Amino acid sequence: MEMSRFRATLAYDGTAYIGFQRQTDPRTVQGTLERAIQQVTKQEVTVIGAGRTDTGVHAVGQVITFGVVWKHSDDILLKAINAVLPNDIALQDLTRLTGDAQHFNPRFDAAKRLYRYTLYESKQRQPLLTRFAWQVYPPLNGEAMSQASALLIGTHDFGAFGKPPKGDNTVRTVYRSEWTRQPETFGVRWEYVVEANGFLQHMVRRIVGMVVDVGRGWTTVEQFETAFRNAKIDHAVTVAPPQGLVLEHVTYKDRIAGDVPAED
Repeated sequence: MEMSRFRATLAYDGTAYIGFQRQTDPRTVQGTLERAIQQVTKQEVTVIGAGRTDTGVHAVGQVITFGVVWKHSDDILLKAINAVLPNDIALQDLTRLTGDAQHFNPRFDAAKRLYRYTLYESKQRQPLLTRFAWQVYPPLNGEAMSQASALLIGTHDFGAFGKPPKGDNTVRTVYRSEWTRQPETFGVRWEYVVEANGFLQHMVRRIVGMVVDVGRGWTTVEQFETAFRNAKIDHAVTVAPPQGLVLEHVTYKDRIAGDVPAED
C-alpha cells in the first residue's frame, strides 16, 4: 500500500512538556505524539505542526500532518492514537488528505494564527486556575491596556517583542489585539486575543507582560509605544509566564484540506 498523509487538530496541556518541537529531551509534544503513532502503526513517523509552542504553553487548535501506511478507516486510526497518548494530549479530529491537499504544510501554508492569553485578578491564589492562567493584583486599568494593545494592529516591526525563528525579519501583520474583562466569583478574568500572520519567539508573552505593566500603572501607554516603535528587545521588561497562553486557531490561505480563509 502507498503511504497516506493525514491532517489532524491537536489539543494539549503543555504543563509537563518542554514545548512542542522534538528535542533530545523526550518530554516534548511532538516527540510524544510521534511515539504514539509509531506504537499504533509500527512505522517511524515525523509530525509537522503549525506552531512551535514553548515550554508550558497549551493548544486547542494545533494543526499537524504526518504520513503512514494505513489500510483501516481514519476513525480507527484516530481512536487508536488517542488510546495510547497520555491524558494531557489528544487528537480532536483526523482526515486523510487526497489530491493536491497531500502537499498541505500546516506551518508554511498558515495565513493566520490566533493565540489567547488568560490571567486572573485576585487577592487569593486560585488552585484550579494556576496551570492555565497568570495571577495578577492589584486591579488593572483595562482602558490603558486596550489603548496600548490597539497600537499593535497593522503591519509593523515587532522586534521589541521577540526574535524570528529564522533570519532577521521582525515585521509582522497583526489583525486582532484586544482584551476582554469578565467579573467572576474569585475576582476578574482577563483574556487577551491576538491574531497575526506570524509570531516572533515569545512575542505574545512579551506583549502581555508589557501591556499588563501598563495596566498596573508601572509604565504609561506612551512609554509602551516608545518601546514598541524602538523595535529592540529590552530584557528588563516583564515577560508573562507561559501557562496562560493557548494556541487556539490556525487559518489557512485557501480551501486546501478543507479550510476556508477568514476575512481580514
